[in-house]
Amino acid sequence: MVIIKTKKEIEKIKKSCQLTANTLKYIGETIKPGIKTIQLDQMAESFIIKQGGKPSFKHYGPKGYEFPSSICVSIDDQIVHGIPGDRILKEGEIVSIDIGTNLDGYFGDAAATFGVGEISNLAKKLIKITREALFAGIKEAVQGNFIGDISYAIQSIAENNNFSVVREYVGHGVGLGVHEDPQIPNYGKPKTGLRLERGMVIAIEPMLNQGDYRTISSDDGWTVTTIDGGLSAHFEHTVAIYEEGNEILTI
Repeated sequence: MVIIKTKKEIEKIKKSCQLTANTLKYIGETIKPGIKTIQLDQMAESFIIKQGGKPSFKHYGPKGYEFPSSICVSIDDQIVHGIPGDRILKEGEIVSIDIGTNLDGYFGDAAATFGVGEISNLAKKLIKITREALFAGIKEAVQGNFIGDISYAIQSIAENNNFSVVREYVGHGVGLGVHEDPQIPNYGKPKTGLRLERGMVIAIEPMLNQGDYRTISSDDGWTVTTIDGGLSAHFEHTVAIYEEGNEILTI
């Protein structure tokens, strides 16, 4: 069931989203060769808590299979849900950081992909196009349009630049929970799916692969990688839909 938010609820969600955005910016500025991914996780958790929030990803999931960390850190061929640990970031890698926050019971969600030091031209292009795909999708997130309009815009940008779009993992509703209905695929046809309404708050998050769009789940139960070992990039914003236009809350 899609939850339509009130203006007051959106204002509270926006505050959580601003914490998400600030945390993502802070972590992005600390990314460099030689840092352990667990350090990024610890810094993010400390930052969120000091601002009065909670990391919404930590312990998220079914009992016995909860996500163990505060943020997702996914490197190179890891698409999403990478678990921070002792891995050390190396020059030339790309790293996707996905952050969720809970501030007073309201949730924000955002992600971005960063280069570690100097990266290849291919990696730069993949990051650039994934970000462009995100904003193409956001442009279509207006009242009266359909989820398929968002999906098609993202897929078109990706495939016109010879990248593929991950199918198994999608965007989603957010705000009163970490994940809500509806699902927002990153591929599809225009004028299909649910019609967008004023008061919806959605997380749009394209995941683009260098090669094959198919994925593999790792033994840790969370980390998802590309099937062919190619690079993957991920960007995400939380967006509120109004009677006229929309607003990016995580910016």
